[in-house]
Amino acid sequence: MSPTSDALRPPEPLTEVRPDAVLQLTLPVGTEPEADPAGGEPRVPFLVALGERVRTLRSRRGMTRKAVALAADVSERHLANLEYGAGNASILVLLQVARALQCSLAELLGDVSTSSPEWLLIRELLQGRDEGELRRARLKLAELFGSTGVDATGRQSRIALIGLRGAGKSTLGRRLAEALGYPFIELSREIEQFAGCSISEIHNLYGATAYRRYERRALEEAIQIYPEVVIATPGGLVSDSTNFNLLLQHCTTVWLKADPVDHMRRVAAQGDLRPMAASAEAMEDLKRILAGRSAFYSKADLTVDTSAQPLEETFVRLRDGVYALLHRDS
Repeated sequence: MSPTSDALRPPEPLTEVRPDAVLQLTLPVGTEPEADPAGGEPRVPFLVALGERVRTLRSRRGMTRKAVALAADVSERHLANLEYGAGNASILVLLQVARALQCSLAELLGDVSTSSPEWLLIRELLQGRDEGELRRARLKLAELFGSTGVDATGRQSRIALIGLRGAGKSTLGRRLAEALGYPFIELSREIEQFAGCSISEIHNLYGATAYRRYERRALEEAIQIYPEVVIATPGGLVSDSTNFNLLLQHCTTVWLKADPVDHMRRVAAQGDLRPMAASAEAMEDLKRILAGRSAFYSKADLTVDTSAQPLEETFVRLRDGVYALLHRDS
């Protein structure tokens, strides 16, 4: 596959326009600025909420502020002001930030609207539902539209380990696979085989969108080939709703959870601090990533805290928990 393939070429950044040609955000009628507790200029609640969404989306995707600023072709200071709610950013800047975060402008603004009456009616039915009700609705929709593709037994015998890097997915995954008599695969290695280069080279050459395509292909192939398997997944897989839905539909999922300090220590022990090496606030970034993804990781069928006890005890808890899941319907 050629590095210059048009299908894998990352999108060009939006071109910069003259200030007088920029459309500014119009604040909702009746929105009043709030006093800044630090004594600076008053901040508008709408812009503060927008900044919080930008931070949440950035953390969920595991990107530092510098990385988003580079991808969006804006200054890091400009992005910091946006996240703090101190700047009335132009629509074009928001488009660039949305593109860098791989989300729609509607998701960034938190105001998803549509011209479809059916979608509006469905959204109204789901509005205000708790997580349990929304999960049941999602599973029913998946069943209705035939998106699962496998029976419950097929899902049950594929065990996917999710969580941030350094949680123990590789170490515990190999031991679990041996105990179950299942094959063990690391999805990152499968992605590299598909692409013919390393994960970092995929991102550098083709961009994050192409990486997600490779990730989907690797996951789809693993599901097709292995009726029984233990899969160690990349930490950011949950950031892509399509790939995460695929995983949830075809695999029993286990969140290997750890304290941020343990995540950092274990990754450092492996001799690699990516993606935090260039950040002066590595631990804070790591905490934000974990906070941004925890709501997705918590969708797993089982959660095992790998910081709570020594390795051997953690493995026993993982093994026993998975055994219970495998035999829950027998």
